[in-house]
Amino acid sequence: MRNRRAALTAIAGAASLALTLTACGQSGSGGSKEKAGSAKGGTIGIAMPTKSSARWISDGNNMVKQLQDKGYKAKLVYGEDDPATQVSQIENMITQGVKGLIIGAIDNKSLNSVLQQAADAKIPVISYDRLILGTKNVNYYASFDNTKVGVLQATYITHKLGLDSGKKGPFNIELFAGSNDDNNTQYFFNGAMSVLKPYIDKKELVVKSGQTDLNKVTTLRWDGTTAQKRMEDILTSSYKTGQVDAVLSPYDGISIGIISALKSDGYGSSSKPLPVITGQDAELASVKSIISGQQTQTVYKDTRQLAKVAVTMVDDVLNGKTPQTNDTTTYNNGTKVIPAMLLQPVSVDKTNYEDVLVKGGYYTDAQLK
Repeated sequence: MRNRRAALTAIAGAASLALTLTACGQSGSGGSKEKAGSAKGGTIGIAMPTKSSARWISDGNNMVKQLQDKGYKAKLVYGEDDPATQVSQIENMITQGVKGLIIGAIDNKSLNSVLQQAADAKIPVISYDRLILGTKNVNYYASFDNTKVGVLQATYITHKLGLDSGKKGPFNIELFAGSNDDNNTQYFFNGAMSVLKPYIDKKELVVKSGQTDLNKVTTLRWDGTTAQKRMEDILTSSYKTGQVDAVLSPYDGISIGIISALKSDGYGSSSKPLPVITGQDAELASVKSIISGQQTQTVYKDTRQLAKVAVTMVDDVLNGKTPQTNDTTTYNNGTKVIPAMLLQPVSVDKTNYEDVLVKGGYYTDAQLK
């Protein structure tokens, strides 16, 4: 599938991302501001969801380094997927006098009270990757084009099955979504379904389990073991005959659980090959799985660039500047529209991982062996 044109497209996409980060974007409604330079040397609090996902570790470390490069101190904490723990951690950082907060929420509706405390202390808040809901006390949102993530996953499935080139199927597909307390889940899923639903309606794609509604396919806390159990149940109840041809998986950790269930059911042989399986985040274990022919695809999101966006946002607010944004209409958190900077994701499979991930400096060849 990879050819010279695709390689040039990947290079152009990288250039476009760089321009996005440096070009003058739309301005959004600002938040708490301090006198220019008054926050330098102060501490910025970073609250990440969990260390169980490699990407959050990278995100946190990237932000710490970039904040230090700008003259700040950084306090990085992980809530280990416990909303109450995250609330307590943020309360502690407010009490300790942090100048700003960057928060990757565990439960996007649990932070209203603690963010009021932040507002009372004139501490600006950047919502990181996951939009915080139900509070006016969020200044800006740094994320990726979340709808496009789902579109990339679903488009990859239809391409690998040949549906986009005239094959009629039917092919069997099962659908997985992220955690129901993560606002991104609906964007990923709706983006994917905008591509898949027409094929499902024409019965060129068949969901044998019958589980197609978002509330039926979510995976609490994005947990791979939960996804594995659900896939096992689907195989037992719906695939006494027939095989799974594709699985829409929203995240690499979920993909690993799905693959475990499939392999336990005999998939992975020449007579019963693994289906097309998508993913997200280009985590090291899943990239290795793609190289070895198990997981099929992942969506790469350069979290180094996302960390740069969030750090620049908090620095701008603290220095009386209006951060750059490129979306001021989409992300309504139930109280107000949060001005956002959205970066572009990239589809990665066995044909282009070297160009995108290795040449892009995200991984080395040695790490992938």
